[in-house]
Amino acid sequence: MSSTEVPTGNAMDNSYQSRTGQSEIPVLKDEAPIESTEYDNGGDSDQQLERDEKEAIDRDNIISERTRGAAKKPGAYAEPGDEEGLGDAADGIDGTSSVR
Repeated sequence: MSSTEVPTGNAMDNSYQSRTGQSEIPVLKDEAPIESTEYDNGGDSDQQLERDEKEAIDRDNIISERTRGAAKKPGAYAEPGDEEGLGDAADGIDGTSSVR
């Protein structure tokens, strides 16, 4: 459909609206008013975004170091051996058939 084509018909469809006793979760009609939110007065603004960012950033969690000392000390890490952790598979008795 190109941008010049506009679908025709009724844009409202209330067939999904909850009927009394039919559903535990109410579904509103298309023409029902939208609830107001905390952002009704300038919520979509740079000022609101700035306030939200200030509230979200807890300066106490920011550290001046690059890491929290999580780096391993030299010599603390050792490469595993070639057959370490293989168990019976290293002995060839792991239950698989041999290939000819």
